[in-house]
Amino acid sequence: MTPDSPIKLVSELLDLPLFDNEGKYCGIVDDVEFTGAAGKELKLKALLVGPGAYSGRLPRWAMSIVKLLAGDRVARVPMDKVRTIAATVHLECPARSLGLDKSERTAGKWIPREGAL
Repeated sequence: MTPDSPIKLVSELLDLPLFDNEGKYCGIVDDVEFTGAAGKELKLKALLVGPGAYSGRLPRWAMSIVKLLAGDRVARVPMDKVRTIAATVHLECPARSLGLDKSERTAGKWIPREGAL
């Protein structure tokens, strides 16, 4: 499956593991970001990775606990950086270029969620 193929989001995309072009594990797909207007065709814009991606799906009190335990960082993976989507998501680039490298996460350098600033 390619990034442009029709996807059943919940059953086929969320929670899939991500691997970069070097075969390095980068996390899992926690949420997605769309482009387009309501009632119009929506296109998948980016995959969101990290505990901050839960903020739109969890009640505020639950997100407070997630923030306390895991932080609220989120990395955006634009769809043009996705090579394939199957049982795993494979990226076109190294994890570090998207802020998905473990050393980057611990250094606090994740890419902020668009519109979060």
